[in-house]
Amino acid sequence: MTSVELLAVVPDPGLWLDADPTTILARLFQRHGVPVRGRRLVALDEDAAEHALRQAVEGGGLVICLGAGGGAERARQALARLTGSRLVLSEGVLEAVAASYAQRGHAMPRRAEALALIPQGATLLAPPGGGEPGLLAEVGGTLVAVLPGDAGVASTLVEAQLLPRLLHRAVEPVSRLHTLKLVGLDGAEVETRLAGALRGQADTGARVVDVDGEVWVRLELRGPTVAAAERRFAELAPVLRAAFGAAWYGQDEDSLPVVVGRLLKTRRLTLAVAESCTGGLIGHRLTDVAGSSAYFERSLVVYSNPAKQTLLGVPAALLARFGAVSAECAEAMARGVRAQAETDLGLSVTGIAGPEGGTPTKPVGTVFIGLADLRSVTVERHRFDRDREGNKALAALWGLELVRRYCLEPTRPVAAR
Repeated sequence: MTSVELLAVVPDPGLWLDADPTTILARLFQRHGVPVRGRRLVALDEDAAEHALRQAVEGGGLVICLGAGGGAERARQALARLTGSRLVLSEGVLEAVAASYAQRGHAMPRRAEALALIPQGATLLAPPGGGEPGLLAEVGGTLVAVLPGDAGVASTLVEAQLLPRLLHRAVEPVSRLHTLKLVGLDGAEVETRLAGALRGQADTGARVVDVDGEVWVRLELRGPTVAAAERRFAELAPVLRAAFGAAWYGQDEDSLPVVVGRLLKTRRLTLAVAESCTGGLIGHRLTDVAGSSAYFERSLVVYSNPAKQTLLGVPAALLARFGAVSAECAEAMARGVRAQAETDLGLSVTGIAGPEGGTPTKPVGTVFIGLADLRSVTVERHRFDRDREGNKALAALWGLELVRRYCLEPTRPVAAR
C-alpha cells in the first residue's frame, strides 16, 4: 500500500509540539487505510526544509508539506530547488490567494504575493470551496504536495484531490481503520467478545488498547477497494454492537463528553453538576464541547463540608452521621444541585482521590457518583486504584458514563421537568 509522510514548516517547532498541524491529516489518512510512515516539524529555514523534503521523497509514495506562517513560501522554495526548476508567478494562484483574503474581509498584504510564486511545472490544487490553493509535483516517482497550513483547507484538498490519486496508485488491497470506543468492560473481556465477533472473518484485524479508563478497539478491514473495505465495516457493525452492547459509546473521533452532549440534546435534557473530589473536571470536560450551553447549566465545586451545606443544602446531621464520602451525601448533592439549577438532571461526585484520607471502610479511590432527576436518584459506588490525578479522571469518566446510560434507557422521560 502506498504510504504518506507529513512535514510542517513552522516558525518554531518547539512551540508546535502541543498543536502539531500534521495530526489532523494523519488521522484522515489512517481512516482511509493509508499508512502514515512519519510526521515531523521543520524549522522555518529554506535549507532545513529542502533537506527534510529530500529525505521524505526517498520514502516514495506521497509527501505532504504544510506551510504555517512563512512556511508556505519556504516549502515552495524548497520544492523548486528539489525539482531543479525556477519559481514563476502564477496568476491563478494570485487570484485564489486574493480571494481567500477577500472572503475574510481583508486586503491581501504584499507579502502574501510570494505565495503566487510556484515551481515551474507544478500542478495547482484548488480547494472546492475557495481559499489558498496547494501545489503538486512529482519527484522521481514520488508525489510531493505543498498545502496551506490551515488544517481545514488542507483536509479538503487531501480528500478531493490527493486521496483519489494515491489510491489509484495502490497495487495491494486497501484497508479502512476504525476505532471503537468502549466504557464499562475491561480489556480481557473485550478481547474475548471481539474474538467471538470476528471468528471466521478474513481480511480483518483488530487490536485492543486501554486508554485512560476506556477500552478502544483498533479495527482494520481490508478489501480490493476503499468502498469494499468500508462495506465490510457496515456488515460487521451489527455483530460488534451485539457483542459489546451499550459499552460501545462511539467511534473514531467521538469522545465521551461529545456523545453525552449529543444524547442530552436529543432527549432535550439539561444538566447541572456538583463536584467534590473531581474539583470541576466534569464541568471542564463538558464545556470543552462547542455548543454545550444548550444542555449544561452549571458546575459547583463543593470541596468542603460547609460548601456542601451552604450551596447545596446538604444537612449537617447527614454529614455527621454518614460522612462527605457516602452514598447519602452523593444523593443529597445530586438533589441539591438539580433543585438549585432547576435542571432536568443533577450529577454529583464525592470521594477520596488520595494519596491520603482513606480509612479501612473507605480506602483511597472510593468514589460515590449520584444522578438525580425529578423522581428518583441513582447512586453508584466505585473503587479506583490510580494515583490522585488518575482517580479524579476515572471519577469524571464514570460520572459522564452514568449520564450517558441514563439517556439510553427507553423508559426515561424525554424531559423530567
